[in-house]
Amino acid sequence: MWRLSRIRYKAGRAGFSLEEFRLKRREHEKALRRARRDRELVSKRLLLNEDDGQQETIMDTCSDEKDVVSLLHKIQHSGLEREAQLKTLSKSLRDPASQLVFIKQENSVHMLIGLLTGTNTLCRLQSVHCLHELSHSPHPSVAPACLPATPYLLTYLSGQSTRFTELCLYTLGNLCPDSDVVREKLLAQGIIPALASCIENQRHNMAVVEAVGFTLSQLLQTKEASGKIIPLVLASSLPSNLLAVLTPNQNFSLGPAIECAWCLHYLTCSHVIVNKDVTLLCCCLLQSGEDLQALLACGALLQCSMLLVSLGDTVVQGNKEEGLELLICPLLRCVGNLLSCYTPDEVSACLSDEGLVAALCALLQAYVQSRPALARESAWVLNNLTARSSLFCSALMSLNLVPSLIHLLPFCQGINTMILRVLANVAHKKREFCIQLAELGLLSSLSATLKMAAQEVVILSLDILFMLLASDSQVVEDFVKQGGNSLLETLHYCSEGDVRRRAAYLLEHHLLSSSSYSGNCIPHS
Repeated sequence: MWRLSRIRYKAGRAGFSLEEFRLKRREHEKALRRARRDRELVSKRLLLNEDDGQQETIMDTCSDEKDVVSLLHKIQHSGLEREAQLKTLSKSLRDPASQLVFIKQENSVHMLIGLLTGTNTLCRLQSVHCLHELSHSPHPSVAPACLPATPYLLTYLSGQSTRFTELCLYTLGNLCPDSDVVREKLLAQGIIPALASCIENQRHNMAVVEAVGFTLSQLLQTKEASGKIIPLVLASSLPSNLLAVLTPNQNFSLGPAIECAWCLHYLTCSHVIVNKDVTLLCCCLLQSGEDLQALLACGALLQCSMLLVSLGDTVVQGNKEEGLELLICPLLRCVGNLLSCYTPDEVSACLSDEGLVAALCALLQAYVQSRPALARESAWVLNNLTARSSLFCSALMSLNLVPSLIHLLPFCQGINTMILRVLANVAHKKREFCIQLAELGLLSSLSATLKMAAQEVVILSLDILFMLLASDSQVVEDFVKQGGNSLLETLHYCSEGDVRRRAAYLLEHHLLSSSSYSGNCIPHS
């Protein structure tokens, strides 16, 4: 069994321990990921000087305009003290007001570029720290001002210093969201090949791999990603290198895996539409199915599924480490979306391991109370899996996983809707499954869901009931004994539209030879 490991390479701000800093960063990242999921919000990330003293005050900097100008003048004309002055400047540039003051000074950015390309190694490191602080600015005017530095930042991605490369990557990643001009220039300067080469050459350095993933994810979330960026990424070696990070082993690191998994998620979908048939906000897969062949050829579906199985085992053993859900979520979305690219036979051939079904059920149960959104994602993938393949419907039955799903039907927030879809997929596959579902107690649970206020839940419950009643006369008898007729009569006389029509039909025809239900594989944004 693999273990989760952390990368110890970032230092906290003054007054915080490393553990406190990690915790705060993970909390911040969770909020950003939620916002990113809902509004495609890009986030910025700030690396701190490793030698920042723990006893220093956070803003021991000069934010006064005269002080910034004076410091800039000293750097331009000093010699031996330049390194210390650059370090002071980098701290000063944490203040948004100082950032604006700095970029307004003539040749200020070019001065940093001159030091960045100079022979003094320490001055080069401090100058890139200054650019990194500027890239973290909330002001949209700062990113274009830093544009002259981007060719050099890209060039240094092939350097030998891990810390230097990491700073260049996060600086580039921070600059991407703010300006169309900056993104156009970066693409023209070859940022995609540079990132591909960087992760290829530094594949064993997890700090750099995480930084590449962050920078790439920033690009993949921009408005022009679908037309300009994603095709370049899919044509490069990046997909295979991203997948290589998602291999569970003894050196598995959570941070890099999270970033690479989100990149893969952004690659599997491009824009959002509303699917009126299922009344869900769904993601439209890339317009050409051929665009995803690069991912499919790399074994993306199998790789992501194997990691989900491993994570499911970890969660079952009681390990729900902080931040683990940030990895599980994009993996679920990748698997769910990639399933739409395969025929049912291809799905069965590619994913012959029944462990994925068990893992999805384990994740569903583990997070249904604490993180219902993640539980819903798990049920969504289970729906897509059972809609595409009879093999996994059989696995649900043979592994005795259905009772746990039935037990979760009282949960709302879309969870019971997805579980009902899964059960409908199972019932639709075989008459024998319908009989087994009834024997497992589904009839009484449907009696409860038929009383719920959500119309979609009621309609799905009636569809499943239709298939169960059509499967065997004993099922009909059991349903009548449980007061099913009176429940259907109530729905018939007190409801409208599809609910009323379905209830009336079931009252008139308890047994039918076939069902009109067909499983729906639902894409996701």
